[in-house]
Amino acid sequence: MPVIAGTGTNNTAHVLEYTRSACGDGADAVLVVTPYYNKATQAGLVAHFTAVADASEKPVILYNVPGRTGCNLMPSTVATLADHEKIVAIKEASGNMSQVVDIFARCGDKLDVYSGEDALTVAMMSMGGAGCISVLSNVAPTLTAQMANSAMAGDYAAAAQLQCKLLPLINCLFSQVNPIPAKAAVSAMGYGEEHLRLPLTPMEEPFRSAMFAEMRKLGVL
Repeated sequence: MPVIAGTGTNNTAHVLEYTRSACGDGADAVLVVTPYYNKATQAGLVAHFTAVADASEKPVILYNVPGRTGCNLMPSTVATLADHEKIVAIKEASGNMSQVVDIFARCGDKLDVYSGEDALTVAMMSMGGAGCISVLSNVAPTLTAQMANSAMAGDYAAAAQLQCKLLPLINCLFSQVNPIPAKAAVSAMGYGEEHLRLPLTPMEEPFRSAMFAEMRKLGVL
């Protein structure tokens, strides 16, 4: 099974170090998030990701999640980076479908676009997305795969039906800060213990009970 290592930080030198280490340890690709807190200009993002791609022995997947980093990787910047031979994909989690369409319009033929927003997976795949890098798949892997496979097969009606069926659980998985709900869910399923590192704290009520109820409805708990 391919392993993608997350090597992104807000310090380019550290990202280079972690990327080289991951490649040396046998990772098949690296996933690199935009710099958080200190952020960067779009020119700075080009320089950052170019330095990482130049240093990487393996393919690089860009990761755009401005809601968590405060830094948005604009479609024009993605198009510039897509010309680098090592940059092969983007995990797009802005939640902005207009931005997603712009990425496809500018560089959909140059790199793979993966949904990083579980609620928008089918919508993004209908534009030509390659799949999803997903929180939901940790809790409902079979159903998530069925949804993505239906979309890849062109059966968008079936994919959309599953997207709607899974939406209540998706909402529960983001009812508190990720990965708090996902950790509670997989622990309840028997995969590990619900230990979280501060400042994360255990999932609270009534969010916990609501999530477990949705998991039972789907037969994953």
